[in-house]
Amino acid sequence: MILRLLTLSLLILYPVAWFAPLMRAGLLPIFGLSEISVITGLQSLWGSDVILALTVTVFAIFAPYLKTIGLALVQWNLLDAKVQPVLQVLGKLAMADVFLIALYITLAKGIGYATIETAWGLYLFTGCILASIALSLWTARQLRQQDS
Repeated sequence: MILRLLTLSLLILYPVAWFAPLMRAGLLPIFGLSEISVITGLQSLWGSDVILALTVTVFAIFAPYLKTIGLALVQWNLLDAKVQPVLQVLGKLAMADVFLIALYITLAKGIGYATIETAWGLYLFTGCILASIALSLWTARQLRQQDS
């Protein structure tokens, strides 16, 4: 039951993480810093690069959320456990987004004119992704134990 509740809690935590500040960025420290979240970042991307915006939307929103829904359905026996490999691929796609955010922060810090500070939303979003991976592994282990 704990496994199911933890998985369902991710369905609430993901939207919080999407709106939470991932980082604070600005040109120079004296101009102040703007908070950037997954949602505000996507809004900016949709105005400038639709293909990249669509890609990030899939990685940051759809992949982790669909994986979590699928995992919950498997745990409640509403979806066949044979979909586990597909759910694992969705989890890997979601983790790619965290990598991209880390890469952008590293690049921006190297520029010198920009100031970047990580915010609590980055840790929440990363924690959700890692928790999803852990819950997926835990679910797969329980399914194997049930089969034997």
